[in-house]
Amino acid sequence: MWQTSGGWGRIDTDNAVDSMLHYANAGLTTFDMADICKVFASHACVCVVIKRIGKQWDVSMDDGPAEDLYGVFINRIRREGPLELLDKVRGLTKWVPPPVKMTSSYVRESIDVSRRRMDVPSLDMLQFHWWDYSNPGYLDALKHLTDLKEEGKIKTVALTNFDTERLRIILENGIPVVSNQVQHSIVDVRPQQRMSELCQLTGVKLITSLSLSLSLSHAHIHTHIHAAMYGTVMGGLLSEKFLDTNLAIPFAGPPLNTPSLQKYKRMVDAWGGWSQFQVLLQTLKKIATKHGVSIPVVAVRYILDQPAVAGSMVGVRLGLSEHIQDTNAIFSLALDEEDVNSIQEVSNKGKDLLKVIGDCGDEYRR
Repeated sequence: MWQTSGGWGRIDTDNAVDSMLHYANAGLTTFDMADICKVFASHACVCVVIKRIGKQWDVSMDDGPAEDLYGVFINRIRREGPLELLDKVRGLTKWVPPPVKMTSSYVRESIDVSRRRMDVPSLDMLQFHWWDYSNPGYLDALKHLTDLKEEGKIKTVALTNFDTERLRIILENGIPVVSNQVQHSIVDVRPQQRMSELCQLTGVKLITSLSLSLSLSHAHIHTHIHAAMYGTVMGGLLSEKFLDTNLAIPFAGPPLNTPSLQKYKRMVDAWGGWSQFQVLLQTLKKIATKHGVSIPVVAVRYILDQPAVAGSMVGVRLGLSEHIQDTNAIFSLALDEEDVNSIQEVSNKGKDLLKVIGDCGDEYRR
């Protein structure tokens, strides 16, 4: 959970668990998280994954202390109910190891830590990240993770922030990954270039984020690979809050007071700058008003409608804010051809971030 890293403010465990139960009872039941703070600097986040499976909605959390928080959450359901949530709630975590030798024992011990922290016998999904492509140890790690899947300690093996070339190598090695969580928004359309082409050729589906959502239907998971995406509303930049603002004037606009806002502001600068971004926000606002929804709802719906995209994740600040109403609105919104053409016209005026930054995940390896 990003919010528990310190950069998003303090988090109260009881309030956070109350919020998680609130989301789960509203049908948002998948939580995405990570182990990162065990090895690197604390980077904990909470995301709510938004994907609809029939009449069921999924929610997601992220990073570091989130695994411990998930353990508190799942045990509260076990003690106090409603017990029917146990069949619906899913916890998706990540493993981001240092580039050391990936032995079977090292991988097993690392995964056991997450299982203990989340207090589950089997991880619903383990999303794997690797920093250094020059070290091919990521293939060894994924093979060991696949062994753990066969043993029942992991239900599904996935990736996070891998590029298209490495995803292709992994698939060619017969490793059954089910998703690749990458950044995707109206500003950052890199996944719709090389990654989308590979996904469509192999049956891989993209999952986007405001954050993102993953189907855990076993028949679905074992026959298709999903690409999971985050950053769909750019940490909140794609919202009414930043419409008609001028960040060039000190204190004139909303503060960029979270790591996410600062990160995605740099992405805006690389894409076309704040003035061009305002044109995009004005376009989205016009469409949002037309449909009686908010800018974030339009931004997510547009990405969900892209080829190979299967879902989107929404970041939340547990105990501080919620997005249930907007989440529900996403799935009732249908963008028409005029809406789509208007968005594409503005999006295409920005720079090609594939040329500026590189492929998916390259922003973390520069």
